[in-house]
Amino acid sequence: MIKRCDVLTLFPSAVEAYLAVGALGQAAAKGILELRVHDLRRWAVNRYGQVDDEAYGGGPGMVLIAPVVVQAVRDVAGTGQPHVAVPDPRGRRFDDGVARELAGYERLVFVCGRYEGLDERAYGLIGADQLSLGDFILTGGELPALAMLEAAARFVPGVVGDPDSVRCDSFAAGLLDYPVFTRPRDVEGREVPSVLLSGNHAAIASWRLQESVRATVVRRPDLVASRWGELSAEVRRLVHEVSHEEGVPDPSPRE
Repeated sequence: MIKRCDVLTLFPSAVEAYLAVGALGQAAAKGILELRVHDLRRWAVNRYGQVDDEAYGGGPGMVLIAPVVVQAVRDVAGTGQPHVAVPDPRGRRFDDGVARELAGYERLVFVCGRYEGLDERAYGLIGADQLSLGDFILTGGELPALAMLEAAARFVPGVVGDPDSVRCDSFAAGLLDYPVFTRPRDVEGREVPSVLLSGNHAAIASWRLQESVRATVVRRPDLVASRWGELSAEVRRLVHEVSHEEGVPDPSPRE
């Protein structure tokens, strides 16, 4: 499990501010995780703090210089062999499974690109695991890195106060999470489902499973299709039932 994570960025103050709060901040304060942020300009190629240059062949934007990135990763790694992740829209798609995978490494290093990304040679020299948060473009890798780190850190014991929260989260069982409610019982005529007030735990569990299936069938049918083999017989039955109720295509593969 993750014990230490280093983040290499051109905007350390922004990353530090996020890592100081919430679950990650608390985990660091308790000594569960060691979180370090490094300014890439420490490895600039000249006294002017240069870390990027124009792309060979022309084109818009600037490219982070390979020696800057490579030396920064090597210095931060020291004698260790951390897993190096680079948020990159060309990378493999980040999901719950990849988050669990990252959680299994003792040390992580995130390299946050900017502008047009890294010199292509840097990826190979640092053994980068290129990861895409989704099919969209951001101006830098800081937000994706923080999202990936938090998603992975949730699987580290002690980071999340209630382990059941992680176990029951969306995607944990191949389904989206069920809807939740709190006080007041009535909000502009919209009342809390009566079953949740019944005290009947079996009925509540049954309702939650059905609503979890409903949310997945309606919003993310691709999850049902891709993980059909992992779903229980009860969930499969509900998939067929809910699809009919909602009038949407049954996402289950032909059996």
